[in-house]
Amino acid sequence: MERKGAVTFKGNPLTLLGTELKKGDKAPEFRAIGKDLKEVSLRDFAGKAKIISVTPSLDTAVCDAQARRFNQEAAKLPGDVAVINISMDLPFAINRFCTTAGIENIQTLSDHRDASFGMGYGVLIKELRLLARSIFVIDSNDVIRHIELVKEVTSSVDFDAALKAAEGLLAKR
Repeated sequence: MERKGAVTFKGNPLTLLGTELKKGDKAPEFRAIGKDLKEVSLRDFAGKAKIISVTPSLDTAVCDAQARRFNQEAAKLPGDVAVINISMDLPFAINRFCTTAGIENIQTLSDHRDASFGMGYGVLIKELRLLARSIFVIDSNDVIRHIELVKEVTSSVDFDAALKAAEGLLAKR
């Protein structure tokens, strides 16, 4: 499925590939690669609430700031909340970024091999083969409770809305 003009990059319209997800949908399974080169899937976070921060590339200022902010916020959350950053960056670049930036509270994953996450979550940018900046908050039963797809890829996410959605899941326990 193609969604032409779903996002822009510096004002230029781009096409997203994959199914557009909605709040209340079951989160699709995905396969990605950790910075240790091991495969990771949604099942690896079973029973946990999940904040999935999606960045085009950690090698940009906005993506860097997004990962750092969620790393700080993750340190304040209970252990039954997984905070994940996923991008198309190679695992080696992700590892270098995390080491340099002191990222240790979030799990950083690469979707470069199969674009399994990008296609499953409808955020793969056809023209760039990067992921569109977005946030998915998923409950412990793998139901999507919050989605933000940032229209302009170079803009920041609404951290407060994502964190409020995650806090709402914790309050329901």
